[in-house]
Amino acid sequence: MPSIHEARREEEKPPLPVLATPPQVAEYLRTSVAALSQDRYHRKGIPYVKYGSRVLYRWADVQEYVNNNTVDPGAA
Repeated sequence: MPSIHEARREEEKPPLPVLATPPQVAEYLRTSVAALSQDRYHRKGIPYVKYGSRVLYRWADVQEYVNNNTVDPGAA
């Protein structure tokens, strides 16, 4: 059972950043930044945010994309 101090340390951890850069998303998905760029060009893939010239992804959108593209090999 965690001590009170350990529980407080857990509460103090900063949350994951809400936004991610293309290199961060590419690493997470084990793909390339170029593949993400091609998806954006063809208007498919993960929704993204444009902040000036920067492209950013919401981690929630990345996770939703993964969940929606999970294939169950047993399902027909």
